[in-house]
Amino acid sequence: MNRTVFIFISMFFIFSISSHAAIYKGQKVFVKECVSCHSGGQAFIAKKNMKDWKKLMDKKGKALAGLHLKNKDAKDSWEYFESNNYEKKSKHLQQFLVEYAKDSGNVPACN
Repeated sequence: MNRTVFIFISMFFIFSISSHAAIYKGQKVFVKECVSCHSGGQAFIAKKNMKDWKKLMDKKGKALAGLHLKNKDAKDSWEYFESNNYEKKSKHLQQFLVEYAKDSGNVPACN
């Protein structure tokens, strides 16, 4: 009985950790995919508050992708926003953007 409980708790812990978003992973995505067009790091992120970023990133970032896909100036990013990679990493990007939004009081070290 104790062994079964231990295994169950261990599995729950492992799955709960892997399903959560990570700010540092979102920062990597932002630096790799976004900084080339949205330079300024914190200045760009701080243009929106936490609620705005959450709304844009809701449903795996569909609204943010839509903004880019409708904008002809963002043509270089269309391939990324149409990819499965964007959907898979959107929860990390959301965590990063919300963490460092205008009203969060936090400042990232984007490098």
